[in-house]
Amino acid sequence: MTTEPIQDPSEATAEQEANPLQAQLDAALAELEQLRNESLRERAELDNQRKRLARDIEMARKFANERLLGALLPVIDSLEAGLAVQGDTAAHLREGMELTMRQLLKVAGDNGLVMVDPVGQPFNPDHHQAMSMVDSPSHAPGQVVQVYQKGWLLNDRLLRPALVTVRGD
Repeated sequence: MTTEPIQDPSEATAEQEANPLQAQLDAALAELEQLRNESLRERAELDNQRKRLARDIEMARKFANERLLGALLPVIDSLEAGLAVQGDTAAHLREGMELTMRQLLKVAGDNGLVMVDPVGQPFNPDHHQAMSMVDSPSHAPGQVVQVYQKGWLLNDRLLRPALVTVRGD
């Protein structure tokens, strides 16, 4: 008969269980840290998407009427041309056109459309398009002398530049 050393069963079990339990604990902690990092990244990505979507919605809301107002500009130009006609025989027609023009401009203004009428102001290439240059002793160099067609801004963004004549240097 061979005899093996007798070992206390509680010591053997504790020793066998200590290493695998520590390994399992380390693995669980590493997995927890990985899940925490993934959760933070996903939360940050969702927050960025929310902010981007809110910004896109605000821009869409702010410029949703741009096409409509761009289409109305020729109507305003035609009404201005009609108002420029002088004649006493059509006073009631003129009055109606003036009323229509005021109403149209109010609607446009309520929707963020602002007229650019730069007569006497310095030339601004961001808002004006020079059609010609003239010598005008009554205006400073670089100043707008005449406006052929008014410009328009929609919520501070240029919709159409003003067509102008500028005094040369």
